[in-house]
Amino acid sequence: MEKGKSARHAVEISLKKLDLNDDRNFKSSHLIPSLHSSKLRIEKTKPPSLVSLCLGVIGRHLEEIIEDLSEIAVNFPADIKIPLAAIARRRKLLNDDVIISLADSSWEILDLSGSDVSDFGLAKVAEMCKSLRAVDISQCKKITANGVSELVRHCHSLETMRCGGCPSSESTARRCLGILKPKLNDVEGDSWEELDTMEIGHGAQSLRWLVWPKIDEDSLRMLSAECPRIIVNPKPSLFGFKGTEVPREAFPDVALDDPIVEDIDPKTWSICRTMPRAMSPSLSSANELSIAEKFRLAFVERDTRLAPKRAKNARQHQRRAEREWMMTNTRAKALALASKATKSLHGRS
Repeated sequence: MEKGKSARHAVEISLKKLDLNDDRNFKSSHLIPSLHSSKLRIEKTKPPSLVSLCLGVIGRHLEEIIEDLSEIAVNFPADIKIPLAAIARRRKLLNDDVIISLADSSWEILDLSGSDVSDFGLAKVAEMCKSLRAVDISQCKKITANGVSELVRHCHSLETMRCGGCPSSESTARRCLGILKPKLNDVEGDSWEELDTMEIGHGAQSLRWLVWPKIDEDSLRMLSAECPRIIVNPKPSLFGFKGTEVPREAFPDVALDDPIVEDIDPKTWSICRTMPRAMSPSLSSANELSIAEKFRLAFVERDTRLAPKRAKNARQHQRRAEREWMMTNTRAKALALASKATKSLHGRS
Protein backbone atom coordinates (compact mmCIF):
# COMPACT_ATOMS: atom_id res chain seq x y z
CA MET A 1 0.00 0.00 0.00
CA GLU A 2 2.79 2.38 0.93
CA LYS A 3 4.57 1.64 -2.32
CA GLY A 4 1.34 2.39 -4.24
CA LYS A 5 0.86 5.72 -2.42
CA SER A 6 4.45 6.77 -3.01
CA ALA A 7 4.20 5.88 -6.71
CA ARG A 8 0.92 7.85 -7.03
CA HIS A 9 2.53 10.82 -5.25
CA ALA A 10 5.50 10.76 -7.60
CA VAL A 11 3.18 10.72 -10.62
CA GLU A 12 1.23 13.75 -9.30
CA ILE A 13 4.45 15.71 -8.72
CA SER A 14 5.70 14.94 -12.23
CA LEU A 15 2.36 16.05 -13.72
CA LYS A 16 2.55 19.35 -11.85
CA LYS A 17 6.05 19.89 -13.19
CA LEU A 18 4.84 19.21 -16.70
CA ASP A 19 1.99 21.71 -16.25
CA LEU A 20 4.40 24.34 -14.97
CA ASN A 21 6.77 23.72 -17.86
CA ASP A 22 3.90 23.89 -20.33
CA ASP A 23 2.76 27.18 -18.81
CA ARG A 24 6.29 28.51 -18.93
CA ASN A 25 6.68 27.37 -22.52
CA PHE A 26 3.33 28.91 -23.36
CA LYS A 27 4.42 32.25 -21.90
CA SER A 28 7.78 32.14 -23.64
CA SER A 29 6.19 31.19 -26.95
CA HIS A 30 3.85 34.17 -26.66
CA LEU A 31 6.64 36.44 -25.50
CA ILE A 32 8.75 35.98 -28.63
CA PRO A 33 6.08 37.20 -31.08
CA SER A 34 5.30 40.15 -28.83
CA LEU A 35 8.96 41.14 -28.78
CA HIS A 36 9.10 40.67 -32.55
CA SER A 37 6.00 42.82 -33.09
CA SER A 38 7.34 45.54 -30.81
CA LYS A 39 10.59 45.49 -32.79
CA LEU A 40 8.61 45.87 -36.00
CA ARG A 41 6.69 48.81 -34.51
CA ILE A 42 9.98 50.47 -33.57
CA GLU A 43 11.30 49.93 -37.10
CA LYS A 44 8.13 51.35 -38.63
CA THR A 45 8.25 54.46 -36.49
CA LYS A 46 11.90 55.09 -37.28
CA PRO A 47 12.28 58.76 -38.26
CA PRO A 48 13.52 59.55 -41.77
CA SER A 49 17.07 60.71 -42.30
CA LEU A 50 17.99 64.35 -42.87
CA VAL A 51 18.88 63.56 -46.49
CA SER A 52 15.42 62.07 -47.07
CA LEU A 53 13.75 65.14 -45.57
CA CYS A 54 15.81 67.42 -47.82
CA LEU A 55 14.97 65.30 -50.87
CA GLY A 56 11.29 65.56 -49.94
CA VAL A 57 11.50 69.37 -49.86
CA ILE A 58 13.32 69.49 -53.20
CA GLY A 59 10.85 67.01 -54.70
CA ARG A 60 7.87 69.17 -53.73
CA HIS A 61 9.37 72.13 -55.61
CA LEU A 62 11.01 70.16 -58.41
CA GLU A 63 9.10 71.92 -61.18
CA GLU A 64 10.56 75.27 -60.04
CA ILE A 65 14.18 74.20 -60.57
CA ILE A 66 13.68 71.80 -63.45
CA GLU A 67 14.76 74.33 -66.09
CA ASP A 68 18.16 74.76 -64.39
CA LEU A 69 18.49 71.12 -63.32
CA SER A 70 21.34 70.40 -65.74
CA GLU A 71 23.50 73.03 -64.00
CA ILE A 72 22.34 72.25 -60.45
CA ALA A 73 22.72 68.46 -60.64
CA VAL A 74 26.33 68.51 -61.84
CA ASN A 75 27.69 68.38 -58.29
CA PHE A 76 25.07 65.98 -56.91
CA PRO A 77 26.30 62.51 -55.84
CA ALA A 78 24.76 59.43 -57.42
CA ASP A 79 22.68 58.55 -54.33
CA ILE A 80 20.96 61.94 -54.61
CA LYS A 81 20.40 61.90 -58.37
CA ILE A 82 18.54 58.59 -58.53
CA PRO A 83 15.92 59.49 -55.85
CA LEU A 84 15.30 62.77 -57.68
CA ALA A 85 14.71 60.80 -60.88
CA ALA A 86 12.27 58.51 -59.03
CA ILE A 87 10.42 61.52 -57.59
CA ALA A 88 10.30 63.19 -61.02
CA ARG A 89 8.81 60.01 -62.50
CA ARG A 90 6.12 59.86 -59.83
CA ARG A 91 5.30 63.54 -60.33
CA LYS A 92 5.03 63.06 -64.13
CA LEU A 93 7.99 65.39 -64.70
CA LEU A 94 10.44 62.85 -66.11
CA ASN A 95 11.47 63.58 -69.69
CA ASP A 96 14.64 63.48 -71.80
CA ASP A 97 16.17 66.64 -70.31
CA VAL A 98 15.56 65.58 -66.70
CA ILE A 99 16.85 62.01 -67.02
CA ILE A 100 19.94 63.10 -68.97
CA SER A 101 20.71 65.78 -66.36
CA LEU A 102 20.45 63.25 -63.50
CA ALA A 103 21.99 60.15 -65.14
CA ASP A 104 25.08 58.77 -63.40
CA SER A 105 27.51 56.09 -64.56
CA SER A 106 27.13 54.16 -61.29
CA TRP A 107 23.40 53.46 -61.80
CA GLU A 108 22.38 49.79 -61.99
CA ILE A 109 18.60 50.24 -62.30
CA LEU A 110 16.59 52.59 -64.47
CA ASP A 111 12.84 53.06 -64.02
CA LEU A 112 11.26 55.08 -66.85
CA SER A 113 7.78 53.58 -66.62
CA GLY A 114 4.96 55.95 -67.53
CA SER A 115 7.37 58.80 -68.34
CA ASP A 116 7.84 61.07 -71.36
CA VAL A 117 11.35 59.81 -72.06
CA SER A 118 11.94 59.12 -75.76
CA ASP A 119 14.45 57.09 -77.77
CA PHE A 120 16.91 59.99 -77.59
CA GLY A 121 16.86 60.12 -73.78
CA LEU A 122 17.08 56.33 -73.42
CA ALA A 123 20.03 56.14 -75.81
CA LYS A 124 21.90 58.92 -73.99
CA VAL A 125 21.34 57.31 -70.59
CA ALA A 126 22.35 53.87 -71.90
CA GLU A 127 25.55 55.40 -73.25
CA MET A 128 26.32 56.96 -69.84
CA CYS A 129 25.11 54.12 -67.58
CA LYS A 130 26.66 51.00 -69.06
CA SER A 131 26.31 49.00 -65.81
CA LEU A 132 22.51 48.86 -65.90
CA ARG A 133 21.12 45.50 -64.73
CA ALA A 134 17.36 46.24 -64.74
CA VAL A 135 15.34 48.66 -66.88
CA ASP A 136 11.61 49.42 -66.87
CA ILE A 137 10.24 51.02 -70.06
CA SER A 138 6.62 49.95 -69.56
CA GLN A 139 3.93 52.48 -70.54
CA CYS A 140 6.52 54.66 -72.30
CA LYS A 141 4.70 55.90 -75.40
CA LYS A 142 7.75 57.64 -76.89
CA ILE A 143 10.19 54.70 -76.73
CA THR A 144 10.40 52.52 -79.83
CA ALA A 145 12.54 49.62 -80.99
CA ASN A 146 15.32 52.06 -81.91
CA GLY A 147 15.73 53.10 -78.28
CA VAL A 148 15.72 49.49 -77.09
CA SER A 149 18.35 48.65 -79.69
CA GLU A 150 20.63 51.38 -78.27
CA LEU A 151 19.98 50.10 -74.74
CA VAL A 152 20.97 46.56 -75.67
CA ARG A 153 24.01 47.77 -77.61
CA HIS A 154 25.50 49.75 -74.71
CA CYS A 155 24.36 47.82 -71.61
CA HIS A 156 25.89 44.35 -71.79
CA SER A 157 25.01 43.60 -68.14
CA LEU A 158 21.27 44.00 -68.66
CA GLU A 159 19.51 41.07 -66.95
CA THR A 160 15.92 42.28 -66.40
CA MET A 161 13.64 44.33 -68.64
CA ARG A 162 10.03 45.37 -68.13
CA CYS A 163 7.85 46.42 -71.04
CA GLY A 164 4.23 46.63 -72.22
CA GLY A 165 1.38 48.19 -70.29
CA CYS A 166 -0.09 50.38 -73.06
CA PRO A 167 -0.81 49.84 -76.78
CA SER A 168 2.30 51.67 -78.03
CA SER A 169 4.56 49.89 -75.52
CA GLU A 170 3.01 46.53 -76.40
CA SER A 171 3.74 47.21 -80.07
CA THR A 172 7.32 48.21 -79.21
CA ALA A 173 7.80 45.00 -77.24
CA ARG A 174 6.67 42.88 -80.21
CA ARG A 175 9.01 44.77 -82.55
CA CYS A 176 11.92 44.23 -80.13
CA LEU A 177 11.79 40.43 -80.15
CA GLY A 178 14.37 40.26 -82.90
CA ILE A 179 16.61 42.65 -80.95
CA LEU A 180 16.31 40.79 -77.66
CA LYS A 181 17.00 37.36 -79.14
CA PRO A 182 20.75 36.64 -78.82
CA LYS A 183 22.55 35.65 -82.01
CA LEU A 184 25.22 33.00 -81.72
CA ASN A 185 28.82 33.05 -82.80
CA ASP A 186 29.04 29.35 -81.94
CA VAL A 187 26.09 27.34 -83.27
CA GLU A 188 27.45 23.94 -82.28
CA GLY A 189 26.44 24.15 -78.61
CA ASP A 190 23.93 21.67 -77.23
CA SER A 191 22.04 24.00 -74.90
CA TRP A 192 21.40 27.70 -74.37
CA GLU A 193 22.00 27.25 -70.66
CA GLU A 194 25.62 26.21 -71.27
CA LEU A 195 26.53 29.22 -73.40
CA ASP A 196 28.97 31.86 -72.22
CA THR A 197 28.50 35.54 -72.92
CA MET A 198 31.46 35.54 -75.29
CA GLU A 199 29.71 32.98 -77.51
CA ILE A 200 26.75 35.33 -78.04
CA GLY A 201 27.50 37.73 -80.86
CA HIS A 202 24.63 40.22 -80.87
CA GLY A 203 21.36 40.90 -79.10
CA ALA A 204 20.71 41.06 -75.37
CA GLN A 205 23.74 39.11 -74.22
CA SER A 206 22.87 38.89 -70.51
CA LEU A 207 19.07 39.28 -70.60
CA ARG A 208 17.50 36.57 -68.43
CA TRP A 209 14.17 37.97 -67.16
CA LEU A 210 11.52 39.65 -69.33
CA VAL A 211 8.49 41.12 -67.55
CA TRP A 212 5.71 41.51 -70.12
CA PRO A 213 2.37 40.86 -68.34
CA LYS A 214 0.15 40.88 -71.46
CA ILE A 215 2.47 39.07 -73.85
CA ASP A 216 0.64 37.50 -76.79
CA GLU A 217 0.79 33.76 -77.39
CA ASP A 218 2.80 34.00 -80.63
CA SER A 219 5.53 36.09 -78.99
CA LEU A 220 5.67 33.80 -75.98
CA ARG A 221 5.89 30.72 -78.19
CA MET A 222 8.68 32.25 -80.27
CA LEU A 223 10.70 33.28 -77.20
CA SER A 224 10.28 29.86 -75.62
CA ALA A 225 11.39 28.09 -78.78
CA GLU A 226 14.20 30.33 -79.99
CA CYS A 227 15.68 31.70 -76.74
CA PRO A 228 14.60 29.69 -73.69
CA ARG A 229 17.35 31.40 -71.71
CA ILE A 230 14.99 34.42 -71.38
CA ILE A 231 12.32 33.68 -68.77
CA VAL A 232 9.05 35.55 -69.39
CA ASN A 233 7.00 36.70 -66.37
CA PRO A 234 8.70 34.55 -63.70
CA LYS A 235 6.57 33.59 -60.72
CA PRO A 236 7.82 34.05 -57.12
CA SER A 237 9.00 30.76 -55.63
CA LEU A 238 11.00 29.62 -52.62
CA PHE A 239 13.13 27.42 -54.87
CA GLY A 240 13.72 29.97 -57.64
CA PHE A 241 13.63 28.98 -61.29
CA LYS A 242 15.70 25.93 -62.21
CA GLY A 243 17.94 26.57 -59.25
CA THR A 244 18.38 30.28 -60.05
CA GLU A 245 16.95 32.84 -57.63
CA VAL A 246 14.52 35.22 -59.30
CA PRO A 247 15.60 38.83 -58.61
CA ARG A 248 13.22 41.31 -57.05
CA GLU A 249 13.37 43.43 -60.19
CA ALA A 250 11.62 40.64 -62.15
CA PHE A 251 8.39 40.88 -60.09
CA PRO A 252 5.91 43.34 -61.65
CA ASP A 253 3.91 44.00 -58.46
CA VAL A 254 6.64 46.29 -57.07
CA ALA A 255 7.97 49.40 -58.81
CA LEU A 256 11.58 49.11 -59.84
CA ASP A 257 12.61 52.24 -57.95
CA ASP A 258 10.53 51.66 -54.79
CA PRO A 259 13.54 50.80 -52.56
CA ILE A 260 15.18 54.07 -53.55
CA VAL A 261 12.37 56.25 -52.17
CA GLU A 262 11.15 54.05 -49.31
CA ASP A 263 12.46 56.56 -46.73
CA ILE A 264 10.90 59.60 -48.42
CA ASP A 265 7.45 60.92 -47.49
CA PRO A 266 4.91 59.82 -50.17
CA LYS A 267 3.30 63.27 -49.92
CA THR A 268 6.28 64.48 -51.93
CA TRP A 269 4.81 63.09 -55.16
CA SER A 270 1.12 63.17 -54.25
CA ILE A 271 0.92 66.94 -54.78
CA CYS A 272 -1.96 67.89 -57.04
CA ARG A 273 -0.66 69.41 -60.28
CA THR A 274 -3.67 71.63 -60.97
CA MET A 275 -3.16 74.99 -62.57
CA PRO A 276 -3.35 77.91 -60.12
CA ARG A 277 -6.54 79.91 -60.27
CA ALA A 278 -6.32 83.42 -61.61
CA MET A 279 -6.17 85.98 -58.85
CA SER A 280 -7.54 89.46 -59.01
CA PRO A 281 -5.01 92.30 -59.28
CA SER A 282 -5.98 93.53 -55.84
CA LEU A 283 -5.11 90.16 -54.25
CA SER A 284 -1.98 89.42 -56.25
CA SER A 285 1.25 90.93 -55.02
CA ALA A 286 3.89 92.17 -57.39
CA ASN A 287 6.58 91.54 -54.77
CA GLU A 288 5.75 87.82 -54.38
CA LEU A 289 8.73 85.73 -55.53
CA SER A 290 9.16 82.05 -56.29
CA ILE A 291 11.32 79.88 -54.05
CA ALA A 292 13.97 79.55 -56.76
CA GLU A 293 14.20 83.35 -57.09
CA LYS A 294 14.46 83.72 -53.31
CA PHE A 295 17.36 81.23 -53.29
CA ARG A 296 19.06 83.17 -56.10
CA LEU A 297 18.69 86.52 -54.37
CA ALA A 298 19.95 85.07 -51.09
CA PHE A 299 23.02 83.71 -52.85
CA VAL A 300 23.71 87.06 -54.58
CA GLU A 301 23.36 88.91 -51.27
CA ARG A 302 25.75 86.53 -49.51
CA ASP A 303 28.22 86.74 -52.39
CA THR A 304 28.18 90.56 -52.27
CA ARG A 305 28.62 90.58 -48.50
CA LEU A 306 31.63 88.26 -48.61
CA ALA A 307 33.32 89.90 -51.62
CA PRO A 308 35.52 92.32 -49.54
CA LYS A 309 36.63 89.50 -47.29
CA ARG A 310 37.58 87.35 -50.29
CA ALA A 311 39.57 90.25 -51.78
CA LYS A 312 41.42 90.78 -48.48
CA ASN A 313 42.22 87.07 -48.23
CA ALA A 314 43.49 87.11 -51.81
CA ARG A 315 45.83 90.03 -51.08
CA GLN A 316 47.13 88.33 -47.95
CA HIS A 317 47.71 85.13 -49.86
CA GLN A 318 49.59 87.01 -52.59
CA ARG A 319 51.85 88.80 -50.07
CA ARG A 320 52.51 85.52 -48.27
CA ALA A 321 53.43 83.86 -51.55
CA GLU A 322 55.79 86.69 -52.43
CA ARG A 323 57.55 86.45 -49.05
CA GLU A 324 57.91 82.69 -49.39
CA TRP A 325 59.31 83.12 -52.90
CA MET A 326 61.85 85.67 -51.70
CA MET A 327 62.93 83.40 -48.83
CA THR A 328 63.47 80.38 -51.05
CA ASN A 329 64.83 81.96 -54.23
CA THR A 330 68.51 83.11 -54.17
CA ARG A 331 68.08 85.55 -57.05
CA ALA A 332 65.10 87.14 -55.31
CA LYS A 333 67.14 87.55 -52.11
CA ALA A 334 69.94 89.23 -54.07
CA LEU A 335 67.54 91.62 -55.76
CA ALA A 336 65.90 92.50 -52.44
CA LEU A 337 69.29 93.21 -50.78
CA ALA A 338 70.41 95.29 -53.77
CA SER A 339 67.22 97.30 -53.62
CA LYS A 340 67.68 97.97 -49.88
CA ALA A 341 71.34 99.00 -50.46
CA THR A 342 70.33 101.38 -53.24
CA LYS A 343 67.66 102.97 -51.05
CA SER A 344 70.13 103.47 -48.18
CA LEU A 345 72.72 105.09 -50.49
CA HIS A 346 70.14 107.47 -51.93
CA GLY A 347 69.06 108.34 -48.39
CA ARG A 348 72.59 109.29 -47.30
CA SER A 349 73.21 111.45 -50.35
